[in-house]
Amino acid sequence: MKKNYTYLIVIFLIVASCVAFGRIAGNDFINFDDNEYINENYHVQSGINPQTTKWAFTAVVASNWHPLTLLSHTLDWSLFGANASGHHLVSLLLHIGAVIFLFLFLYKTTNNIWPSAFAAALFALHPLRVESVAWAAERKDVLSMFFAMTCLYAYAFYTKDFKLSKYLLCLILFALALLSKPMLVTLPFVLLLLDYWPLGRWQKALSASAKNRYKFAGRLFWEKIPFILLTIASSIITFWAQNKGDSVSSVKVLPFVTRTANAIVSYVSYLEKTFWPVNLALFYPYEFYMPLWKILISGLILIVITAFIIYYIKKLSFLFVGWFWYLGTLTPVIGLVQVGTQGMADRYTYLPSIGIAVMLAWGISSLIKSENIRKNILFPAGVTVLAILAFLTWQQCGYWKDSITLFHQTLSVTKNNDKIHNSLGSTFLKQRKIEEAIYHYNRAINIMPYHYVYYNNRGNAYARVGRYQPAIDDYNKAIALKQDYAEAYYNRGTSYGKLLGQYQLAIEDFNKAISLKQDYAEAYNNRGFVYLLQSNNELGCHDAQKACALGTCQALGWAKGKGLCH
Repeated sequence: MKKNYTYLIVIFLIVASCVAFGRIAGNDFINFDDNEYINENYHVQSGINPQTTKWAFTAVVASNWHPLTLLSHTLDWSLFGANASGHHLVSLLLHIGAVIFLFLFLYKTTNNIWPSAFAAALFALHPLRVESVAWAAERKDVLSMFFAMTCLYAYAFYTKDFKLSKYLLCLILFALALLSKPMLVTLPFVLLLLDYWPLGRWQKALSASAKNRYKFAGRLFWEKIPFILLTIASSIITFWAQNKGDSVSSVKVLPFVTRTANAIVSYVSYLEKTFWPVNLALFYPYEFYMPLWKILISGLILIVITAFIIYYIKKLSFLFVGWFWYLGTLTPVIGLVQVGTQGMADRYTYLPSIGIAVMLAWGISSLIKSENIRKNILFPAGVTVLAILAFLTWQQCGYWKDSITLFHQTLSVTKNNDKIHNSLGSTFLKQRKIEEAIYHYNRAINIMPYHYVYYNNRGNAYARVGRYQPAIDDYNKAIALKQDYAEAYYNRGTSYGKLLGQYQLAIEDFNKAISLKQDYAEAYNNRGFVYLLQSNNELGCHDAQKACALGTCQALGWAKGKGLCH
């Protein structure tokens, strides 16, 4: 009978996930990382081949090193091209796969089918999952989680008979998860927690004779060493990649006291959004000056919950595992090492939320012993909660229809969001709505007047309508704020070339841009144009050929059409 229930639950998880997330099939890419990862990435669009594979394992994209994710995007582009629906549906399938393996793992290790089903469904259908599933650029989330959950399921089999082949399978799946997203570095810690509950391996080790106690306990640690070594390697590579992408904030810019305050408040804010998932946003601006009362109350909540759970650790082991799963797996992204400018992000709850789901699923069922109450009250109540969450998820997926819809929704639920004003400006610029673009760039600059990117982008808007002098003024401001900003030099050079033909100034800026970014195809292309316009065909053709080899062939095509280059 339980086997039949297992099949029904798996079918329910699949159908419910498709209903809750199904509308993402009609959504477009968004102008926030999707261009960098997918629809403006010529490596991804070149298809699966030896060169692309080499690039995937050596490239740093958006300050991250995750080769399997890049190969996944490449495969999707080969299958679906610019049709965003296919990309979104693959992400949904990976999410569903992770959900099913989570359910199977929990059921296999606890032999308690209904809490396992509720925990998996709560994880599957919660609105906080939308960012991971509906955002094409977050393929790294669903791909890494799929491998992580298959790793846990394989681990459940390994702990039954300790075969080397099953251990190696766990290790390989963990490595694949890390190659998809390095946030999974906390998985060895999760395995140690699971050894306590539901696997009960720690209890067996500690209850053994004095002679065997250290042997059994030592085994639990030693078998995690290869996992920990992979974690260390992944952490080193990740820190290098994020430093290379200039994404890690220094202590001077963001003091450790500020980071700690944000981390404490964020832990509680994630809990709040778990129980009251409204006003979800693509980007939450960093709060540099938090009220002291907010920090103190958040800290007190964390201390009280932790103290309660430790006090009842033997009686309610699942609470201990769930709570420290939540706390521990959030650690890499809680902001103590600040990467990016966000205060928090919904996608960061993807793995940690499982801990809260476990606490709720087993905690509620442990409070209600009566079978009649469970059947007549608890079961309908659980279904109602899941239905409400599924509806909220369906609604949230609608905001991800396109960039304009998503950015407007984010601005409506956040304050002083310069990042989203800038992204909305860039979206309008692509749509050639210049006045709207300039308006939002102005808003971004008013909120954050020292951000060089915003001046550069507003300069691009001015240049698009031929207002080259205001554009050059903005590029000058961007360069003053960041003197090694290659893109601003390139853009200023382009404007010089178009403003009364100031070719020498243009060449100087292109030279600077190329010295800062040696594979800058567009800079070679435009410098080649300028040389050709000056009748310097030798240098012009050389630059045009170099640009074409890097993927930009406009100058070379024009020169060949004029008979200037061969």
